[in-house]
Amino acid sequence: MVSRRPMMTTMRGVSVFAALLVATSGANEVERTHDITIDDYFTQGFAVACVTSPSGDHVAYAEWRWDTPDDPRNLDLWVVNADTSETRRLTFDPAADSDPQWGRDDRSVYFLSARKRPGEESPPLDGKAQVWRVDVRDGRETPITRVSGGIDDFQIAEDGKTLYYTTSKQHVEDSWKELRERFSDLDYGHGVHQVSLLWELDLETWRTKKLVDENVYIHDVSVSPDGRHAALIAVPDELIINYEGKSEVRVVDLESGESQTLPDELWREQAPSPYGWLEFPSWSADGESLAFSVAFDGYPSELFVASEGDEGWQVRKMDRPEDVFFVGPIAWRSEGNGLCYLGDHHARKRVYCINGLSDDQPETTTLTPGDVVVEDFSHSRDGETLAVLQSGLTYHRDLFLVDSDSGESQRLVNLNPQVDTWKLPQISLVQWEGAEGDQVEGILELPPDYTPGDRLPLIVELHGGPTASTKYSFHFWFYGRTLLPAQGYALLSPNYRGSTGYGDAFLTDLIGRENDIEVEDILKGVDAMIERGIADPDRLGVIGWSNGGYLANCLATGTDRFKAASSGAGVFDMTIQWAEEDTPGHVVNYLRGLPWERPDAYRKASPMFGLGEDYCTPMLLHVGENDARVPASHARAFHRALRYYPNDPPVAVELVVYPGDGHTLGSYKHRQAKMEWDLAWFKKYLLDQDHDD
Repeated sequence: MVSRRPMMTTMRGVSVFAALLVATSGANEVERTHDITIDDYFTQGFAVACVTSPSGDHVAYAEWRWDTPDDPRNLDLWVVNADTSETRRLTFDPAADSDPQWGRDDRSVYFLSARKRPGEESPPLDGKAQVWRVDVRDGRETPITRVSGGIDDFQIAEDGKTLYYTTSKQHVEDSWKELRERFSDLDYGHGVHQVSLLWELDLETWRTKKLVDENVYIHDVSVSPDGRHAALIAVPDELIINYEGKSEVRVVDLESGESQTLPDELWREQAPSPYGWLEFPSWSADGESLAFSVAFDGYPSELFVASEGDEGWQVRKMDRPEDVFFVGPIAWRSEGNGLCYLGDHHARKRVYCINGLSDDQPETTTLTPGDVVVEDFSHSRDGETLAVLQSGLTYHRDLFLVDSDSGESQRLVNLNPQVDTWKLPQISLVQWEGAEGDQVEGILELPPDYTPGDRLPLIVELHGGPTASTKYSFHFWFYGRTLLPAQGYALLSPNYRGSTGYGDAFLTDLIGRENDIEVEDILKGVDAMIERGIADPDRLGVIGWSNGGYLANCLATGTDRFKAASSGAGVFDMTIQWAEEDTPGHVVNYLRGLPWERPDAYRKASPMFGLGEDYCTPMLLHVGENDARVPASHARAFHRALRYYPNDPPVAVELVVYPGDGHTLGSYKHRQAKMEWDLAWFKKYLLDQDHDD
């Protein structure tokens, strides 16, 4: 019951039902005549989840779509026939319908929705999340839960007879409880938090039973197919700072109510960091084995399988193929013991399956070979039909069926047929010698009409994380990919040291060396593009968001080579970051200690201390007002330094704060504004053309 639910939106429409036949990949090639603009970004649909029906005859998926600049992006459910490619839209309500799950047959899809009707103050139409069911034949929608305050997450049993769901309640700790309750309108640093309850709803008798109430927050839960056990990712409270180091796996016997916590030596005492995030609990079809994972900032994620034996629950770590970085999710394949997951490998993301788990050396196979980037996958109940959300060099995240034997894929849905007319960038993989002589790889995007030998203004686009990577696929995103090449720039996206999919050593080499080894990797990539006659050394820019924004700050304060920088949600000072962000274990991991333990390391990693009389890079700063991951204080401090304590001569700086937004800009107008500002900024400082006032 791993939740993929996005944030809920508000009501603005009515529920109807319609059918739409969507073109498939068999259509003739369309001539590419359209020059890409900012407006084209908002025409795209983005599929975010796919689930194969029990028989394999249908696939349901969730799809984001923008409506107008005044409306939030909405999430709706669709279903496609695997044989005919006939596609129907199932939901039309602007309530972010998410987390689709099939019932016991191909007739019904259950989903989570926070539907709201004017004047309604009672569930299920009071704007609180409830479980709904839609009939895929006629579109009839039925509310399944009517829980006051709404539910957090749910799982439909394999036989379709039981619904499991979680709710939250407030818990006040005993320490200072009387004062906390007397002055309950105040905010407290701790002691008042949310905890979870797990419930069972019998869909035949409609009786509800409380299964778990342990004063812990249930971050994820999975109930075994036989209904005997529930696996909980349990945390003391809802705060992420506790999730990254204090989460544990609990197995609850649903008949007796007894709870056991799995031994955690493998992902705590024996792990390279104590700040691991437990994720993706998943039971095998026979209910005998439980898979789950742990993710770290800066270190490899690991996959575990637990089985109950005579001496209790035994846990073992699963091996990964060379250079493959586990990213999840996890899913068991049919009645066998095949365990599937997503993994990064050299700028691709594929579905891998571990077979023969009972063997001493299980074998891992690749179910989606080739140059593909898979974001989600789902098997039918017999394991024979595999649906994936897959990206390639000319399309982004369309729905495909994959042949179980050959790995060949068949496109079921063309979510964005308009892209077939776009003049796409020339996308290639490039390599160069990075820091310490190691090979570094990146994605190079050139304008559609680029002629070899032409030197172009080069913008370096830096991914976040840094425990992530830029993928070898088409991606029109508001951080720069596709749009900037369409405007005549060369765009280099380095998978610098610390990126995933290039081996464990390449990942962990960054520990203790931020603002150092990865910066050298990036700069050597710039040198390579200049040496190969692609980049104009006098017209270099840099753009990034999150860790990419941090690296844009590092490059701007560490060298005078860049004529313009755009930094989004970027760290300026590591001590501020440790003190304010919601996942401080990230900083502790990379800097190998706390600020008072390693003050020199914190100073060295902080771009702020690179400022001085030599600073000369015009800086455009973006940040969400309510960003909890990289708080706005970083951008405000950088802006203050350049604006109110300027060098002589002063250096251009602009600060753009997005009201009400968080770490990832969520609104149409905010993303539009960011792209417009970036284009104007680079046009002025790389092309020497003033923006239109």
